[in-house]
Amino acid sequence: MSSPAQVTDATFKEEVIESDVPVLVDFWAPWCGPCRMVAPVVDEISEQYKGQVKVVKINTDENPNVASQYGIRSIPTLMVFKGGQRVDMVVGAVPKTTLASTLDKYL
Repeated sequence: MSSPAQVTDATFKEEVIESDVPVLVDFWAPWCGPCRMVAPVVDEISEQYKGQVKVVKINTDENPNVASQYGIRSIPTLMVFKGGQRVDMVVGAVPKTTLASTLDKYL
């Protein structure tokens, strides 16, 4: 099973903004309980949408610039980017169906 790539403040533009496929970004931190709950769901989404959607994770503790740029106030926050723009977001540990139906709108 392919787990989502980790992106950083330094690689965010290249990996997310310049991606030619939609990107699901999981904003998380190691101390966050709900982030750990949603992690397996994000892994499954990564597998299910392989080739259609790029799935990446960004540790907000280590990469505060991107988190503040997008006004992340609570984690986990899952954002969908398409064509370099943020097109949607889901806050909190959500079921896989919610995440899948959010992504399906952009495929």
